[in-house]
Amino acid sequence: MDLAKIIKNGQFDLHLHTTASDGIQSPSQVVVMAASKGINTIAITDHDTLEGIKEAREAGKRHGVHVIPGIELSTKFKGKNIDILGYHISESEELLKILQKIRDHRENRAQLIIEKFCELGMLITSEDVKKYSKGDVIARPHIAKAVVDKGYAKSLQEVFDLFLADGKACAVDKMVLSPEEGISLIHQAGGLAVLAHPVLIQDENITEELMQFPFDGIEVWHRKHSAADSGRYIKMAEKYGKLISGGSDYHNDEHTIGEFGFNK
Repeated sequence: MDLAKIIKNGQFDLHLHTTASDGIQSPSQVVVMAASKGINTIAITDHDTLEGIKEAREAGKRHGVHVIPGIELSTKFKGKNIDILGYHISESEELLKILQKIRDHRENRAQLIIEKFCELGMLITSEDVKKYSKGDVIARPHIAKAVVDKGYAKSLQEVFDLFLADGKACAVDKMVLSPEEGISLIHQAGGLAVLAHPVLIQDENITEELMQFPFDGIEVWHRKHSAADSGRYIKMAEKYGKLISGGSDYHNDEHTIGEFGFNK
């Protein structure tokens, strides 16, 4: 996959989530949305799973959209959450084994989070949460929606700020890898490893340190990046000889496919 050529040609979105993880649209719906906007290249990058890839690629053939098989792996480094995008992923035995362990942990984590809300008097059930989970995966946004629906909070952001953010009362740690492990898994699966939304790390020294790891690229355009952020990360990519990438990080209707500051 020539990522540099895709960037040069424009009309792409290389960071998209579907119902295979915590998005609200199915893989085929995401493809249709991309096609309707004239986007000809996308990457499905669901969290810690490849489940949506097959459906998306089949839809891509029907609608003239090139779908890059991808993933977003959760890792941790020096107390910071470090997300890694993998592009052009093939299923490897090691990757699938690790992903199954992560899924098993996530299911248990969701139940623990629900129990924590109940202990605080916010009585939600797995059935309440599953109403918002269109796929098999229950993620924190689905739990947050159930909390709002029950009238215990006014918005999803309020739920995260008060209860689900790191260190808050209902937070439960994810099973996470180290960046080295995440990069290695992606490379073993024949993929390119790209550091996701570096501005969210909120520590430029750590970002610089990570760029000395065997990453293939860095996400320089993202809906959370300002024009200044993007310019800074482009220079960083040039400094360390990394590819550049970008995407909307689409999950729901608050985000827009194909819009992530590329033209700022």
